[in-house]
Amino acid sequence: MVELLIGKKGTGKTKALIDKVNTALTVAKGNVVYIGSTGENMFDIKSKARMANTSEFDIESYSEFLGFICGIVSRDFDITNIFVDSIFKVVGTTELDGFEAFLSRLESMSQKFNIDFVISVSIDAETAPDYIKRLA
Repeated sequence: MVELLIGKKGTGKTKALIDKVNTALTVAKGNVVYIGSTGENMFDIKSKARMANTSEFDIESYSEFLGFICGIVSRDFDITNIFVDSIFKVVGTTELDGFEAFLSRLESMSQKFNIDFVISVSIDAETAPDYIKRLA
């Protein structure tokens, strides 16, 4: 499953995502991964989660970020949940070119490895493309 938390900047997506991470940590039968573009929210997440700060890796596109995720999954076959905070900050763009293909690849990965993905996206829910609304 791929789920998107969408809304304009400042609407509480990060808090909702962190709540979902902490809830997953209490019920998941495998490992939970939190990926953020900074380390600022990591103290709000229970220490049992595996953390990744993407600012250290200079990710510049959705395809590079997909490779980053594949690397995480390849090292740990016990991952059940991956949470991504602020996808546009992670990839360094607010452009949607490549985002639909990225989501499609994540959906395939989700089915193949039985991993649930939750991603926060700073976009107006009313003007978001249908492929984004479908996953929200």
